[in-house]
Amino acid sequence: MTLDPLLAQIEPDGEIPPVDRWNPERRGEMDLTIAADGRWIHEGTAIARPRLVRLLSTILRREPDGDYWLVTPAEMQRIRVEDRPFLIVDAEPDASGDWWLTTNVGDRVRLDEACRLTLSGTPAGETVPEMPVRFGLAARLGRNVYYRLVEQAETREVGEGMLELGLTSHGAWQPLGRLHEGERPDGEFPCG
Repeated sequence: MTLDPLLAQIEPDGEIPPVDRWNPERRGEMDLTIAADGRWIHEGTAIARPRLVRLLSTILRREPDGDYWLVTPAEMQRIRVEDRPFLIVDAEPDASGDWWLTTNVGDRVRLDEACRLTLSGTPAGETVPEMPVRFGLAARLGRNVYYRLVEQAETREVGEGMLELGLTSHGAWQPLGRLHEGERPDGEFPCG
């Protein structure tokens, strides 16, 4: 399937449409994979146009069963996601010390009580933080952002000889990883 019929149904104004309320009967499968490294690959070729990737990201949702769908009012197309559909590519604190994270598709989300980092496994078997973005979708911390946040992190005791590395944003603790007692949070260390 080509992307043109699907894209013709989308308004290109940059707004996130209400895909959580759309439930069209026409459904299919599309040869589109979101790779673990953030590339969107359609029919074996990486999509090179960032605006097209952004547009497609605005109609993506994840169902409770774990399937990912591109959704328009007229149809739904199931796609494949290797890990998480988005990557966090930037992080910056605001004047009050709250952290704002930016995804590779342009979403900007504040870390707070409702939007927390959680530790989860990647397909490669590493434990790396992720955060919710919208419609059941999550973003994985990119390596450079992870290390930037680790530089600002503090440790807390979580019991049984374990320390948790993390930071506070908008009054909520945001975990970045766990350390065994005696390990130091500088340089390279195992998270998990």
